[in-house]
Amino acid sequence: MAYRGAIILFFLVSLFLANSNQVLGTQPCRPSDIVITQSRTNKVVEGKPEYAVSIRNVCKCAQSKVFVQCYGLSSVESIDSRAIRAVDGERCMLGGGRPISKGTPLKFKYAWMTPQDFPVISSTIHC
Repeated sequence: MAYRGAIILFFLVSLFLANSNQVLGTQPCRPSDIVITQSRTNKVVEGKPEYAVSIRNVCKCAQSKVFVQCYGLSSVESIDSRAIRAVDGERCMLGGGRPISKGTPLKFKYAWMTPQDFPVISSTIHC
């Protein structure tokens, strides 16, 4: 009988550990795991410096429907709308809402007087 109790206890502990992220209300990933870096390309477009932006997901889980703050996405050159597009006056969607996986960065370029910030607002995590 003690053996059966030990097996049940082992099963319950294993189940708890396997689901600890859900039980404890934590996620293995956060929107802050989307890392956005940018640098000047040394190219000038219509008198404005060009910037190259790289968006990486550093979490093991894919993240989709990633929204960043962009305030209209200002640029004097066309921007690849498959990488980023404005959805309203404040927000932009990355990658058309498709999942961004670890190891597959999104990249785009824009030209403006100063570099723009693209803080991540939200994402949907897929684990």
